[in-house]
Amino acid sequence: MRIHLISLGCDKNLVDAEGMSGLLRAAGHELTDDDTKADVIIVNTCCFIGDAKEESINTILEAAKRKEDACAKALIVTGCLAERYREEIKAELPEVDAIVGTTAWPQIVSVIGEVTAAHAAPVERTQSIDAPIEDVRARVVSTPGHYAYLKIAEGCDKHCTYCVIPKVRGAYRSRPMEQLVAEAQTLAAGGVKELILVAQETTLYGADLYGKKSLPALLRALSGIDGIEWIRVLYCYPEEITDELIAEVRDNQKVCKYLDIPIQHAADGILKRMGRRTTHDELTAIVRKLRTEIPGIVLRTTLIAGFPGETEEDHQVLCDFVKELRFDRLGVFEYSKEEGTPAAAMKGQIRKNVKRARRNALMEIQQRISAERTASLVGKRFTVMVEGRLAEDNVLVGRTYMDAPDVDGLFFVDSGAAPVSGTMLTAVVTNATEYDLYGEICDESAE
Repeated sequence: MRIHLISLGCDKNLVDAEGMSGLLRAAGHELTDDDTKADVIIVNTCCFIGDAKEESINTILEAAKRKEDACAKALIVTGCLAERYREEIKAELPEVDAIVGTTAWPQIVSVIGEVTAAHAAPVERTQSIDAPIEDVRARVVSTPGHYAYLKIAEGCDKHCTYCVIPKVRGAYRSRPMEQLVAEAQTLAAGGVKELILVAQETTLYGADLYGKKSLPALLRALSGIDGIEWIRVLYCYPEEITDELIAEVRDNQKVCKYLDIPIQHAADGILKRMGRRTTHDELTAIVRKLRTEIPGIVLRTTLIAGFPGETEEDHQVLCDFVKELRFDRLGVFEYSKEEGTPAAAMKGQIRKNVKRARRNALMEIQQRISAERTASLVGKRFTVMVEGRLAEDNVLVGRTYMDAPDVDGLFFVDSGAAPVSGTMLTAVVTNATEYDLYGEICDESAE
């Protein structure tokens, strides 16, 4: 069969899609980027917020049209939307031939066997959302070959009041360290130079398996793999950051001095309503400690604007916090009311136009901070990992340790060279915009 797989949502979902692709290819199926030539279309969905649900549903409807046009024989829906809304999908989307839950995707080969045989009703393949994580090594990396995501755990135990993840992904379950090291070795042998560690929360890694938080030990193990140059850690909950982790990020030469720390808000009342486990002062303290202990560290965070009950005073507290802490990277989401979550039933729901205005105000503050931070880098030298080349402009496109793929900025380097993606070079910054850097190759050691 020719299979067209579309993956939506987060990088963790992408890893599942890559696992499905690997299993399908190993079973003899052909993967195609052309949905008009596919026998089977798989949509790996997201339902984290309203916009993600809408994108997933629209993508399913577009794929269903391919069936109507007789381009495809079967349509399979996997991922978070399939897990959470399988009854609704069966009732309202009769074009869907199979629904596969978040822990059942390793069964995708047998699902395709069923949907391509005669059947009267949609195939359902679900199991407990707390099912053990299967060790699927047959993975087709869909990112550029020089970097890959490594999902180190599944699920979450935090139960923030706005979040549906525990309902669709289950309790926190770490993957055994030996499995992760083996997978990373395979990725490195395939040309991957940067490992990006992801989970709903990376900082709790290993607590369920080994009785203690073991992310520092995992970082040490991964850094011993030949070929791996950078290891980047995303999604570190601030209350779980230990002195041991700080020391490992500081002292391990392969670990990027970069942490993604989702904090969501800074007003104590809103943090409590969100079910978060930190206060304004604790957040301030951990950010300052990280900057003191790890020179040059780059901190990314995400915020939610317009959470139920958020007053103008709460919003101002958050604005002042952003101005004071001056995060290197920051994203803001408007609060999304998700049915079945405690926050959805809270009083004080905020009007959409107010949420939008508060989000925009925060982003305007951050834009000024970003412009000042990038301007301060002019004249400095950095190691740049090449991502590609804009031939018409005679420019290389790359990233520094300060930038995660797809969410952060880029470094544009004037050069007539055409190195392969993943090449590491040294460049000096000659100009900067709010989010991107511009420069030229130099021979001196990078900072």
